[in-house]
Amino acid sequence: MGEEKKLFSQEMREITRTIHNKSDTMVNAKLGVTMSDDSVWAEGLLVFYEVFKFLEEALERHKDSLIGDLLIPGMQRTRAFEEDLSHYLGQEWKQDYSVRPEVQNYLEHLRNLEERQPYLLVAYVYHLYMGLFSGGQILRAKKMMSLSSVSTSEGNNVTAYENTTIGSLKKQLKGAINEFAENIDRELRQEILEEGINVFKLNNTIIASVKGVDEVLRRRLLKLLIAVILLIILFLFSWGYFREEHSASQQTDKIINVEL
Repeated sequence: MGEEKKLFSQEMREITRTIHNKSDTMVNAKLGVTMSDDSVWAEGLLVFYEVFKFLEEALERHKDSLIGDLLIPGMQRTRAFEEDLSHYLGQEWKQDYSVRPEVQNYLEHLRNLEERQPYLLVAYVYHLYMGLFSGGQILRAKKMMSLSSVSTSEGNNVTAYENTTIGSLKKQLKGAINEFAENIDRELRQEILEEGINVFKLNNTIIASVKGVDEVLRRRLLKLLIAVILLIILFLFSWGYFREEHSASQQTDKIINVEL
């Protein structure tokens, strides 16, 4: 029996496994617990907003081509990004908004790909949306556990999906990707696989540009330091009180013994 043919979606995961793991490590090291802070969360939304917007507009521009099948209903996130950014930054956030250099470089790369071979954008569609379906839910859960988010679900539209399930979206996207791959030649398939590595490289550059992380860490470390100091003071106070009571008790016992 011949070896079973791998699905293209499986090949895409395998070729990027190493850099994907490195990227996950970087996210945890760079953001970590600070992602639960609203300012850092908003920064994370801001750096990826333009990328998702570009991809969705590109899919619309090429909807009559093979990649048009990747326009899965319910998957689009542009409006959700804008709603969340309005929640965190205010309704007029676009007035003073400018795309940062790291994101501009990312977009320039995407524009070059679209001009040269639009099908190479498939690597970005697959990895970014699958990442949002899976990793985005983990980040959402961490954020919802924070004190600042426990009472409201507002500002979490990017990771919320109405009238469908994440499992269904993942299944549809994988199916569309695999069907697409059946209609292209081997050379283009390999180009898309290799472009997947660039997805994570470019993601890392914009993640590194997220602002406010150090400030949040300093603020939380200060709170931790204050808590530790208060505990030490409480311990010293309790210890001193105990010694005083113990000493008074011993003195009382001596007086009683003398009287006897």
